[in-house]
Amino acid sequence: MSDQKQVLVIEDDPDIARLVGIQLAELNCEATLVADGIQGLAEAETGRYQLVILDLMLPRMDGLQICRRLRAGQHYTPILMLTAKSSELDRVLGLELGADDYLTKPFSVLELAARIKALFRRIELMTAPAGKATAPDRIEAGDLRLDLLRHEAHVGGRPVELTAKEFELLAHFARSPGRVFTRAQLLDQVWGYSHSGYEHTVNSHINRLRNKIEADPASPRYIQTVWGVGYKFAESRGG
Repeated sequence: MSDQKQVLVIEDDPDIARLVGIQLAELNCEATLVADGIQGLAEAETGRYQLVILDLMLPRMDGLQICRRLRAGQHYTPILMLTAKSSELDRVLGLELGADDYLTKPFSVLELAARIKALFRRIELMTAPAGKATAPDRIEAGDLRLDLLRHEAHVGGRPVELTAKEFELLAHFARSPGRVFTRAQLLDQVWGYSHSGYEHTVNSHINRLRNKIEADPASPRYIQTVWGVGYKFAESRGG
């Protein structure tokens, strides 16, 4: 079918890979199954997939390395990480390296389907064509320019290299100038998590963003701290 989505599953457990493949077929997705890390990375880098479902523990190259390599590339593909590990460190590492969501084994097929559908919805919202006043494809604020369709950022006419999650966080702020977001709200709306304990993920991303887009990160012009509450994007759109 023309609207069938292509999904790459990099998973070395054949039973889990088969289970994921069956669920993807139910969601009108065509699954390509790869059981090796290096081969999986090469396949993911072709750019023909709308989603990569990525196991953490893989032969020859692990999921964190694959995630890091994909996020260093030019093409953005959503990543759903799977792992048998449930420690907070593994989860945070995956999220900070650019994974869009995280699922710990064993998981139910219903939860897997819900996560996949939520990722597709978020990507469709981010790449929806312009036509609504609330969803422009470009945002300008002072010297900052964002192209939401191309995932490109410029400051003072110069390109700024952002990870996928840094770009998504910046775009989320820039769409609502003046609105104050708590860390919990940002986790829920940008990462898809509402659990406590991950606030440092938000802090580290905002610190990295400020280092990349602010002339003086210690006195930020764009992403401002609202003490005791959270963060906001500056209301002034002027130069």
